[in-house]
Amino acid sequence: MRLGGRLAGAIEVLTDIETRRRPVADALKDWGLSHRFAGSGDRAAVGNIVYDALRMKLSHAWLMDSASPSAIAHSVMFRQWGISPETLATQLDGDKFAPEPLDPASLAAFQSRNLADAPAHIQGDIPEWVVPLFEENFAGDWLREAQALALRPSLDLRANTLRATRDKVVPALEEAHAVPSPIAREGIRISSGEGPSRLPNVTAELSFAKGWFEVQDEGSQIVADLVMAKDSEQILDYCAGGGGKTLALSAIMHNKGQIHAFDADRKRLAPIIERLRRAGTRNVQVHEREKDITHLIGKCDRVLIDAPCTGTGTWRRRPDTKWRLTERNLDERIGQQRQVLASAAPYVRPGGVLCYVTCSVLADENQKQVANFIAGDASFEVVSALEGWQTLFGATGVTPLSHDGMTVTLSPALTDTDGFFFAMMRKKG
Repeated sequence: MRLGGRLAGAIEVLTDIETRRRPVADALKDWGLSHRFAGSGDRAAVGNIVYDALRMKLSHAWLMDSASPSAIAHSVMFRQWGISPETLATQLDGDKFAPEPLDPASLAAFQSRNLADAPAHIQGDIPEWVVPLFEENFAGDWLREAQALALRPSLDLRANTLRATRDKVVPALEEAHAVPSPIAREGIRISSGEGPSRLPNVTAELSFAKGWFEVQDEGSQIVADLVMAKDSEQILDYCAGGGGKTLALSAIMHNKGQIHAFDADRKRLAPIIERLRRAGTRNVQVHEREKDITHLIGKCDRVLIDAPCTGTGTWRRRPDTKWRLTERNLDERIGQQRQVLASAAPYVRPGGVLCYVTCSVLADENQKQVANFIAGDASFEVVSALEGWQTLFGATGVTPLSHDGMTVTLSPALTDTDGFFFAMMRKKG
């Protein structure tokens, strides 16, 4: 397919997302199934246009004076792909698969408007009601943080040291231009690329089948490290999901001690079995029902809560969720977090620690949630996660956000990772 067909395909997908309110992944999958003639490069290019459009949906619409899928997709070409209106018109000329010509009024608006004149939430490409929440957490840096969440993310991997060292994995992925990550100790990074460039399908690599690495954002790797797990410990991953942090902990513990992986949602837990097998883990037990872990109450050295949250820290990877988030969603997540904290806390032994993680950058889900928990349970006290950061990552020169010198917040602007929050609380006694 030429650029015209790819642009038309992206407009079709964006229209589908808008009219049917569908998740972007589902809309792209259906487009690919109905356009089987499109090659992998074509599908990747269409996906890139769609994701780029959704990441900067508000600013695209403001500059074009139109929120139509056509206007937004054309703006992607002009702003993010570096194709001038004149060059694009030349490339689309005579292409029978190209979309309808852009509305001249939208082009005129684009050529006359300056984004610096737009309202702040449009410059930051976040819902207007979220701005006070960003300001609360990031103060004067909130706009920079919001804009960083609208950029393409890298593809991050974690070398599985149960099977291979990072020094072994990086050369195996040489064709993908893999390099060591800047912060995570076993992290590997592949650049996001620009324009139509396609990320490599690393899960098709033989080294992946051998269990040498896992796909995992660098921020997720970092918070797993901050748990400070030791070889001999008994650890409960209370919201294990697909097992990303469970796998990381198993490698950190050198396959020793014992990790119990539990999640109340069995569907989320389902992928963990195959991942554990491929990774070569021997110290993980998977539990589908909470009654199967009641014998662990008061006995765990560390309990990890990867809490349900709004996912604001993952907006680079899931930009469609940015526009579906509501205040009601936030309230629901806050309630779920309180419930999970209350349910998981009893498993911590006296002297053990409760580690609370979200992939959110909102204070209501993070430091406020921790403060409320401590206020309601005097048997726990916050201990410094920032000290753990300095021990593990201080040499990198990167400093995360910490309002209290204890908890840690990662973000694309500060740490070049997805947004994550991490707090550690010790049970007294």
